[in-house]
Amino acid sequence: MQLRLSLVTLGVAEVARSRRFYEAMGLTASSASKAEVAFFQLGNIVLALFGRADLAKDADVPDSRPGFPGIALAWNVAGEREVDDALAQAAASGGRLVKPGQKVFWGGYSGYFADPDGHLWEVAFNPFFPLDAAGRVALPDDSGNSSTP
Repeated sequence: MQLRLSLVTLGVAEVARSRRFYEAMGLTASSASKAEVAFFQLGNIVLALFGRADLAKDADVPDSRPGFPGIALAWNVAGEREVDDALAQAAASGGRLVKPGQKVFWGGYSGYFADPDGHLWEVAFNPFFPLDAAGRVALPDDSGNSSTP
């Protein structure tokens, strides 16, 4: 069996509000979406929005709200200007700018926004992880060549 990431489910306060935010960011909800859950195709991964309390109940864990959850989603783009444009779009769509785009210690350019429920997204231009024609990150393999799944 091969481990792979198929869906990322975000627990949200209001599915409808979060759905509107992600639609304003340019995503289209799948016809499989319902009032209590929304699905968006993100390349080979599905982004799902599900009520936070219901998600905690489904996992049989308490619904607690820690400060920093220790996770950020990342969206790699092809250039610095695209980072700034994406951050501006998120803010205009109801998200919150957390960290403006800037040069970073690892040699790229990135910034952060939070969606309406506070889920962190990093928007990054990484010159060391080029994007393929479909916009997927192409990690270097052991020989230093870029490869995609």
